[in-house]
Amino acid sequence: VCLIYLSVYKMAKLQGFDFWRKTLKEACFVVAPMVDQSELAWRLLSRRHGAHLCYTPMLHAQVFLRDANYRRENLYNEVCEEDRPLITQFCANDPDVFIQAALLAQNYCDAIDLNLGCPQMIAKRGHYGAFLQDEWELLQKMVRLANEKLSVPITCKIRVFEDIEKTVSYAQMLEKAGCQLLTVHGRTKDQKGAMTGIASWDHVREAVNIPVFANGNIQHLTDVERCIKETGVQGVMSAEGNLHNPALFEGRSPPVWEMADEYIEVVRQHPPCNLSYVRAHLFKLWHHTLQIHHDLREELAKVKTLESLANVSKQLRLRCQEEIARGNYMDKESSLPFPHWICQPYVRPPPKDVSVKGKVQDKEVKTTGCQKRVLEDTTLSAQILSKNKQKKRSRNPNKNFSPDQKPKYIKCEQCGNPKGNKCVFNLCRGCCKKKAYKEVANCLSHGLKFKTKAEAKKAQESKRDAEIEMEKNCSPPQSLQHQTTLLQEYKA
Repeated sequence: VCLIYLSVYKMAKLQGFDFWRKTLKEACFVVAPMVDQSELAWRLLSRRHGAHLCYTPMLHAQVFLRDANYRRENLYNEVCEEDRPLITQFCANDPDVFIQAALLAQNYCDAIDLNLGCPQMIAKRGHYGAFLQDEWELLQKMVRLANEKLSVPITCKIRVFEDIEKTVSYAQMLEKAGCQLLTVHGRTKDQKGAMTGIASWDHVREAVNIPVFANGNIQHLTDVERCIKETGVQGVMSAEGNLHNPALFEGRSPPVWEMADEYIEVVRQHPPCNLSYVRAHLFKLWHHTLQIHHDLREELAKVKTLESLANVSKQLRLRCQEEIARGNYMDKESSLPFPHWICQPYVRPPPKDVSVKGKVQDKEVKTTGCQKRVLEDTTLSAQILSKNKQKKRSRNPNKNFSPDQKPKYIKCEQCGNPKGNKCVFNLCRGCCKKKAYKEVANCLSHGLKFKTKAEAKKAQESKRDAEIEMEKNCSPPQSLQHQTTLLQEYKA
């Protein structure tokens, strides 16, 4: 009986503060889950420079469940003893899919995190992230099932509501459902892009009995210390601050080339690493320098190998060192607190006049500033066209992007989808394929040749029948009995 109880005790998963103290080792400095940016090499670099805990990039639960290659590329191949403690984050909106994906991942990490904070358009289309924050019944079910079924704790990362009391109730609901650690990003789901603004720390307070991490406004180690002092949280999570300065948690602002060279070396030591990830990290690290050396910015975007990326980074280092030798690296017109070759945060331009609901009140567009900002704020067309279409229109102003002026397509007679322009049945491809197969007909518009294939098959069968008939008309071979008689006569 004692052995049974001892076994159960060992198997019981830790919860709440015990989980934070023993499994996460009282992690205080945390690197956020970042899509295509918090891969193994970057996590290892961040850990070398003060990070206590890292998250995987956000993984799509449904894809993770059905695609073995996706699992291998994003988690299974990245198992590394140095990369612990580690939390795997999923986005999901189906409890069963979420649990099945988490069960496949739980042996490769120390906890499973449910993403309830992504505010991007892809999350809105896929119905996950911050766009689930009003569906409390669904979230309760997902968290409760994860708490019951998984061998590792379930955690959540959320965004806040404008109302502090509603945010507190939201956090308490997740805790009651079984969440063992909560990360609170102090922005609403509408605070993104040009409307990012300043994160609220007032929403993060002692309202739950589980560990809490704060996220938002973390650009220097002093911000970490101030956040912990003002909110009383157990840890602080950094995303963009970490991308621009991996040594943030050390309280250092080293030369960019020091971090870039070390990161590239880690990538070499832990292959494979997607080249697009490396390129994106170098763009972030060299962000301020690339605003000056535009030619190398173009080259960094075009090169196709890791060694070529390393060579561009080397050229940037040499140019910066030449500036240092000349002593003319301090630009009086620059608003940066340090020279451009020092790791430092990128401060987003503040949003324009913003109402309580986060809508831009001032529609006037300044002539200065980058094209991206202009596209976001121009007249009423921004309300009609997506950002991608606005960019395409800026490159091709004569192209028609207005939904009202697009040509009207003739609908398929059966399902209502647009029909093929030259379809013989006036149907879409799906309906045309079914009808052409049933009637053994062709439709060249959709590349369907059922009639042609049937005729070819019939011709082949006719040819084979003719050959058989021809063989029958030829003189028949001698019978077996006749052959036996001849053999006996020969022996006699």
